[in-house]
Amino acid sequence: MKINIIKKNTNPSGSLVLFAYEKDDSHKLSAFALQIDKKTGGAISKASSFGKFKGKFGQMVEILAPTGIEANRVLLVGIGKSPYISPKQAQQLGGKIIVKLMYCGDDTIWIDGEYHGADIGFGVRLRHYKFDKYYTTEKNIKISSVLQVNIMTDDISTAKSQLDEFEKIADGVIMARDLVSEPGNILYPESYAEQIKEMTSLGLEVEVLHEDAMEELGMEAILGVGQGSSSETLMVIMKWNGSNKKTTQPVAFVGKGVTFDTGGISLKPGAGMEDMKFDMGGSAAVVGAMKALAGRNAKVNVIGIVGLVENMPSGTAQRPGDVVNSMSGQTIEVINTDAEGRLVLADCLWYCQDKYKPKLIIDLATLTGAMLVALGQDYAGIFSNNDKLCKQLSVAGDAVDEPVWRLPIGDGYDKLINSDIADMKNIGGRYAGSITAAQFLQRFVNKTPWVHIDIAGTAWKQKASDLAAKGATGYGVRLLDRFIKDNYED
Repeated sequence: MKINIIKKNTNPSGSLVLFAYEKDDSHKLSAFALQIDKKTGGAISKASSFGKFKGKFGQMVEILAPTGIEANRVLLVGIGKSPYISPKQAQQLGGKIIVKLMYCGDDTIWIDGEYHGADIGFGVRLRHYKFDKYYTTEKNIKISSVLQVNIMTDDISTAKSQLDEFEKIADGVIMARDLVSEPGNILYPESYAEQIKEMTSLGLEVEVLHEDAMEELGMEAILGVGQGSSSETLMVIMKWNGSNKKTTQPVAFVGKGVTFDTGGISLKPGAGMEDMKFDMGGSAAVVGAMKALAGRNAKVNVIGIVGLVENMPSGTAQRPGDVVNSMSGQTIEVINTDAEGRLVLADCLWYCQDKYKPKLIIDLATLTGAMLVALGQDYAGIFSNNDKLCKQLSVAGDAVDEPVWRLPIGDGYDKLINSDIADMKNIGGRYAGSITAAQFLQRFVNKTPWVHIDIAGTAWKQKASDLAAKGATGYGVRLLDRFIKDNYED
């Protein structure tokens, strides 16, 4: 599907989308809708005056084959009480519109771009996404009829510039969704690393650390997670040097990339285990964000690090009770092999802060089921040693509809992961599971400003939203991109 920014056309073919807003106890057509209404002899105002249409946000009225214009249908969409909507609302409307018209039979949609047209196009692109590559029979394939979306505006230059940037961000979101959606037999550490290396075409530098290099660095924590798998454990480092000040300290993103998580010897229940292909959602967010930043040529230096590993039970797998070293020199008693993500991140975080000396680190991970219990699927939980970073992320999350909610960390929680035989253990007991996981990670960042984002509830959803179909959401890509754009670009 192609999205275009074009001049307004009062006689388009295909499907035409117009807007109205609430006024008193009824609604008022937008200026462009009034023009089209006049050409149709009042068909739009007449059709929308019946029923319950009041112009409320997201309300729709469909008028088929109106006289006076070539369009097969007019879709009148409510934008709420104010004739001015926010960019976030415009994106949501874009998603609602494409859901309504995706299978309408028309190959072209024309949308009035008076209200944040580029944002509407962004929403259309995100919601149009489907992961259907493995369907082979016709009965399973429902193909969108829409090939082209034309956003009509009088300010073509501004809207086109905005949409071009949104398209690059959408590329990152869609890559993240694709990665999370792939089954474990297709996406495993080696194949994942190969996909990341393809991003060098965007100007990213990509380095892969293999097991022998990680062994020399003392990374027993991450290596222990993968020792039961036939796949090689890998760490992939992506570098984007976009700042005009080349010596500027980089911002760093770190992601958990457990391509499939059986739980290891602490085996998960069989029911629902197939979903554990998305336990690499944190790494997908980092990879997608790096693609977005490079794609739009962001003026910032960023390091992206992902630990890629498969957690499998076998005769060589890590055992509960094992004690492993870490690159930091700290020892870890492994109480539960299903608390593996923090072991992966421990060595990634230490390597990141030790080698690159970043100005800040943000890690993302589908880390704890307890996060779903605490926050459900609307918010990701954040934990941090820095108030400023939390505020910046909160503002960015609200702006792009990927909200975060800060939870506490502190000495009392930290004591829960003290071990009787090692420096720490990898779980803290029954209570405050998400918090004790964050406490564990904090031991590997020293004094570097740091935020941990637990996306266990937001990376994969069982219900569709305005901007994502059921399944992988790509959560984190837009959040990180906006965080950078608002705070750290030249």
